[in-house]
Order: sequence, then structure tokens, then C-alpha cells
Amino acid sequence: MSSSTRSDAGTADLALDRLRAIVGDMDSALVAFSGGVDSTLVLKVAHDVLGARAVAVTAVSPTFPAIELALSQTICAELGVRQIIHETDQLRDSEFVMNTTSRCYRCKTDLYSALVPMASGLGLAYVVNGTQCDDLGDDRPGLQAAREHRVRSPLVEAGMGKTAVRQAARRLGLSNWDKPAAACLSSRIVRGETITVERLRRIEAAEAVLLDEGFRQVRVRDHGGHARVEVGQEELSRLVEPRMRDHVTSRLTALGFASVTLDPAGYRPGSANIPTI
Repeated sequence: MSSSTRSDAGTADLALDRLRAIVGDMDSALVAFSGGVDSTLVLKVAHDVLGARAVAVTAVSPTFPAIELALSQTICAELGVRQIIHETDQLRDSEFVMNTTSRCYRCKTDLYSALVPMASGLGLAYVVNGTQCDDLGDDRPGLQAAREHRVRSPLVEAGMGKTAVRQAARRLGLSNWDKPAAACLSSRIVRGETITVERLRRIEAAEAVLLDEGFRQVRVRDHGGHARVEVGQEELSRLVEPRMRDHVTSRLTALGFASVTLDPAGYRPGSANIPTI
């Protein structure tokens, strides 16, 4: 083992020790679980430390891709954790549908206002999420909703950012330790444009086309019915190969997009609101 590998392992172990201590002091927890690596690490540690007093809850709505739900169920089965599926629908909220700057706040408020009494009914002391330190520097109105509902963020309390989370997840053998970041489907629609079920389903189908072709980091941004396709930097050269380019363009056009643009800059978080097309 190289000195660098030993250092990474030692760092991961220290971070995990802090996380275990924080979770252990909670006594019991309802983990808001999306299937991403951040909430998976929280759930794994909670299950290891608290046993049956740690329960996962996954919110399912039109904004949550079916592939992510299936993954969350697979991970809970791998970990042996009880999972509750909470059905919700942000599209009932007219302010959410308007897709203003308060969209994420409205979504998380709806979620946490349901999870807090759910935890109480289950006899669980806290609701916890997978927010990590790197999230704190982003524009995430949902963090305000978490604070208002006293939802705890164990990864933040342990001082863990994304790199530390991935190191710890790999150290624990989690199957999704290197899973690319995901986000709700509504984040693909340009701010100020109306969110509809039809648009969400079309985006989900378009991203499925790319995932089926083996791309890992995928976003299909919807700009007024025009698609802008982003993939990871290391995947760009494959996307723009003539045969792949024509295939993707044809499939997405068939889904109803007015035009399809392959973004040469690749994936960038939050880029749906960058003026283009």
C-alpha cells in the first residue's frame, strides 16, 4: 500500500469515527434517503450504529426518476435497512410549478413537514439528511427548509465534504461510492419556465437514452422545449462521435424536443439557467 493510499484510508477512518459518534448520540433516526452516495453513507453508518432504530425514507414524486427509486431499493436491500416509500407530488404546489427561486425551498418544506411527524410516529428521535459540507457553498434554498424543521446533517457535523464522503463510502464497500451526483428532474428546466409532468417525463426518457448508451454523468436541460445535452468531461469525445451524435439527436427529437444541442462544455451543476440556445 502506498503512503498516499494509507493516508486516504486513515483520513476516511477518522471521518467515520466522528460520524459514528454523532449518529450514536442521536439514539434513533429517520434518514431521508435518495440513493445517492451522501445519504447512503449516512444510512450505512446509522444502520451499523443504531440497528433497527435507523429507518430510511425515500420520497417518490414526478420529479424523482424511476431509475433512482430502483437504485435506492437495491441499496436498502444490500444494507438490510427498512425503507419507507413516501408518496408526494410537488406539482400540486402552484409556486413550485412556477419554477421560481423558491422551488427547492418549497419542495424540501413539503418533504420535511411530512417526515418530522413521521419520525415522531415511529418513535425516532431525529430526521437526518445527506447534506455534506460542499453543499453549503451552493445555492440551495432547501438547506433553509432543513434548518426550519430542525433536520440534522450528520456529514456536515462531522466536517465531511464530497471527497471525504466518497473515501469513507469506498472504505465501507458501498456499491455506489463513485455514483455521479444526481438531482431532481425539475432542476433541468430553466428557471421561470413551468414545470409539468409531460416535461419531466420527456427529460427522464431522454436521459434514459444516454444512460442506456453507457454514459454515467448525464443531464438533458430543457430550454423552452429545446434540449441541451451534457455528459461528463471524460465522456464528451464519445458523445460527439458522428454515429453517437446522430443517434442521440434522432432519439431525443423523436421524444418531442424541438432541437437538440450537444453542449461542448460538458456537465456543469446548475447550468440549466445559463442563457443558451
